Amino acid sequence: MRGYVPPDPAGGVSQEHFAVVYVPRSKRHRFAANCVTLCATKEEALAVQEPETKRHAAVVLGPSKSSEGQFIYYLVQWL
Repeated sequence: MRGYVPPDPAGGVSQEHFAVVYVPRSKRHRFAANCVTLCATKEEALAVQEPETKRHAAVVLGPSKSSEGQFIYYLVQWL
């Protein structure tokens, strides 16, 4: 996948998750872990999103560790 940091080969911890993501700019496709709130289900993510405060429901892939040592999530799709 072009543009993605590869998952940890030893742990295999990167997975798709439902989440609510704080998005100050709409053109971003990767987010720091502190901007992502994981949810158990799609319905939960849709219920707690707050578009007026730029918190949108999404499916994300992660966490991955960036070259700077930050944990990041990648956007798979907006819900």
